[in-house]
Amino acid sequence: MVRLEQVSEGERRILENAACPTFETNPWVRAPKLSEARVAIISTAGLHKREDRPFTREPGDFYRVIPGNINSNDLVMSHVSLGFDRTGFQQDWNIAFPIDRLKELAEEKVIGSLASYHYSFMGADDPTRWEQSARQLASIMKKDNVNAVLLVPV
Repeated sequence: MVRLEQVSEGERRILENAACPTFETNPWVRAPKLSEARVAIISTAGLHKREDRPFTREPGDFYRVIPGNINSNDLVMSHVSLGFDRTGFQQDWNIAFPIDRLKELAEEKVIGSLASYHYSFMGADDPTRWEQSARQLASIMKKDNVNAVLLVPV
């Protein structure tokens, strides 16, 4: 991750003065014991199945569903930011989608189970526009009995 002192002065001023959204509600809830957790991944890397359409900048095009049994060769990244570095993902998909590590934790009974589906958002967007999609996704995850989420900001 780049540090502020490593970017140009102009970029640093933009980042330091960027508005950060605040939220009026407190979304936090009590977490289950890890050994009882059904975990889903939510990544912001713009990941999707190879046969899915790539992410666009179209309104409402916020996330894709990724089956838990996906093969690494069938997961692609179509992040719309031109400056987005894909090399880590190309070398090890667990960088942006740590499914192998979660499978190991489930086998070791550190976590209860893995969700049937995982999700990737297009991170190059204003998260305040995601609320409707986030609520829809929360409903979908409840039906899958997901009670813990691993957020992977990329």
